[in-house]
Amino acid sequence: MVRPASLLHPQREPATPRPSATVLFVRDAATGGIEVLMTRRSTTASFAPGAYVFPGGAVDEADDSEGAARLLDARPTQTPDQLRFAVTAIREAWEELGVLLARPTHRPVDAGSRIVADVPPSFASVPRDADAATFLQAVDRAGLRLAGDAIWTYCHWITDRDLPKRFDTHFLVARMPAGQQASADNREQFEPVWVAPADALARHEAGDFEMVYPTIRTLRRMKPYQDVDALLAACAGERPLWISSPRAGLINGEIERYMEDEAPFGELELTSPDGQIAHHLDWRPTEASHLLRHVARLTAPNPGVMTGPGTNTYLIGTPAHGFIVIDPGPSLDEHIDRIHSLVGDRLALILCTHSHLDHSPGAARLQRLTGAPVKGLSSRPTANAQSQFTADVEVEDGERFVLTAGAGDGLDPSLVTLTLRAIHTPGHAANHVCFFLEEDRLLFSGDHILNGSTTIINPPDGNMVAYLDSLARLDALGADYILPAHGHVLGFPGKAISALVQHRLKREAKVLAAITDLPGAALPDLVKLAYDDTPVVAHGIAQRSLLAHAEKLVADGRIRPSGGGWQRQG
Repeated sequence: MVRPASLLHPQREPATPRPSATVLFVRDAATGGIEVLMTRRSTTASFAPGAYVFPGGAVDEADDSEGAARLLDARPTQTPDQLRFAVTAIREAWEELGVLLARPTHRPVDAGSRIVADVPPSFASVPRDADAATFLQAVDRAGLRLAGDAIWTYCHWITDRDLPKRFDTHFLVARMPAGQQASADNREQFEPVWVAPADALARHEAGDFEMVYPTIRTLRRMKPYQDVDALLAACAGERPLWISSPRAGLINGEIERYMEDEAPFGELELTSPDGQIAHHLDWRPTEASHLLRHVARLTAPNPGVMTGPGTNTYLIGTPAHGFIVIDPGPSLDEHIDRIHSLVGDRLALILCTHSHLDHSPGAARLQRLTGAPVKGLSSRPTANAQSQFTADVEVEDGERFVLTAGAGDGLDPSLVTLTLRAIHTPGHAANHVCFFLEEDRLLFSGDHILNGSTTIINPPDGNMVAYLDSLARLDALGADYILPAHGHVLGFPGKAISALVQHRLKREAKVLAAITDLPGAALPDLVKLAYDDTPVVAHGIAQRSLLAHAEKLVADGRIRPSGGGWQRQG
């Protein structure tokens, strides 16, 4: 894992999140889709004042008591934790909106599992602000049982680490009881309203329906469901559809939050692991972005369709260690001059991941300015004529490059040595090399793994079999983070690599199906079937990856050349 002394900011202990539950009451909308019940919080509330939310609150000790369990109907598949949160959600729904998920203890046989439509008078007089124990006593006296089996786990949110008040909240979902009407307590909650997720989001964007981040993201993911039955069916697995504790960074000086599956999350986890909102996510080619005390990124001013926000040049080291530069990038004087201004006369080595025009051409000018040697793998005979690179010294697979600071430089002892290991990773290019910072388990992946897109495999220099084999090698490293040549730092490397492999295998299946349907067809015809989910403007590039897939299928013995294309074998 990343060494604590490597971090940019002093570590701190985030506030402990308080276990809580919220319930999304849903119903089928008359015009199709789902509506959800929301309510506005008091403008003086300590958390999310004035925001529209779902009813809920913190778990009370009584919610997990023997008395609660005795009064609770449950499915056999619900866990004790799920039932505890179900009791909290039922109690809070009564307190805040006067909605009661309960059924008579001695219900008629034909009543099945119906929830009470009219709250019994003996219960309706229970104060809405009664404590949990009093609530349960009232349920018992009224001859009711809590309908825990009417509630389903939907998702799980843990409040961001930067906030002083945090909740570990289970978002539950339940069909609105027929016949009951919501009425706010007018203390904590006001103005209950039924709203379609899309309408709530549109009103939020217009500025007249304030919501907090988890509410917004929950509604976004609820939009696609056509009806309540479809939503509840998705929850039948008794597990959260997602679990998230977002992280925050700065875009143009404004705070933005990101979930685990969003591109900037890994970078925020690396730079601010305990939640400081200090890291700028903007792409600023004139400024270095510091990721650790000894790792910085300078993004070249060459954004585009193929390069994303630009090519990332990485600087490893400090003035005490000296520096290694990975991928000086394109031959742009202003970018090379900025690299030079950052490393001064302390550049020990220039490393190039591969020969493409956005990665290696800047090495020559940087070498002239600093005298540092250029290492990498020279272009193979299969390389495009425009993508030629010759290293001063050829890198060997597994070779290590070590930077060492002096004993008197005042560094934490754990930071004195920095070791980069080379890993030959053909696939995107035959001469592609990745580099692994061993002490902090960081993988500098060049173009082999990108953030936000898949790399192009363009034969003959690109090879799909080699690409997948190289992914397996990189996965075996057990890196903690991936620092790609384009895009933000990637977290969850194993998950990211697995997703890339699955994506390629799914595409391979579509290529095989297209060849089966159109034996002997040429690439332009095959790509229309195999890449029917890709914009037509990108089909020219897609043809190159399709060719790479076809070459792999030939190597696997599943197809053979036929006419101007291929046909299925066997």
